[in-house]
Amino acid sequence: MNTIIKLEDIEAEVVHKNIRNIHLRVLPPDGKVRISAPFRTKNETIYKFACSKLNWISKQRIRIRKSTFESFQYINQETHYFRGRQYQLKVQEKNEPPVVQLLNNEIVLQVPDGADLETRRSVLQDWYHRQLEMVIPPLITKWESILNVSVRRFSIRSMKTRWGSCTPKTRSIRFNLELVKRAPECLEYIVVHELVHLLEASHNSKFKTLMDRFYPKWKFYRKELRSLPIKA
Repeated sequence: MNTIIKLEDIEAEVVHKNIRNIHLRVLPPDGKVRISAPFRTKNETIYKFACSKLNWISKQRIRIRKSTFESFQYINQETHYFRGRQYQLKVQEKNEPPVVQLLNNEIVLQVPDGADLETRRSVLQDWYHRQLEMVIPPLITKWESILNVSVRRFSIRSMKTRWGSCTPKTRSIRFNLELVKRAPECLEYIVVHELVHLLEASHNSKFKTLMDRFYPKWKFYRKELRSLPIKA
């Protein structure tokens, strides 16, 4: 029977087999960790072995996820992400306007007959943009009230090095389009992070104290985002 062990914020599946040594693998496409161990190996032994490999596991997960995101071909059964969940892409070619739908565990991408990779990518990216554009305003409204601040405007961009940014002088917030693929809690963390900058512009102790007060698990979600490629 397979079991799950927790390695900080990473879950690892443990499989007992008729083998002589413990083996650890990080699997594509989402960096799942699987440990194969001999029968009768103590859980403590497995846990210590896995903990000794945490740095290696983190590096492998980043490499695998980055490779997965960079190699999109927008074809059937390809794995894509939306709000922290993974979906299989289903491409339908029809002589109708392009559309994207979530159906069960699939992202259904309808494109014109003969649509090339760039067209497919563009249709899906436009859909991602609209989805993120819908979920951000309620979060901003919620945290404006809690923090007693006011955002003048926000925008969504593809950014290579940041998940978000804030210009306190103009009360303008920018969000990375890739946030639409991450868990809702990660998006909310970035919303809180950027709005707190309206109270404290730098990342000093005051900023961290405010984050601890208003979003206690912010460090966990920061670590989660740092473990992922920032741009597909």
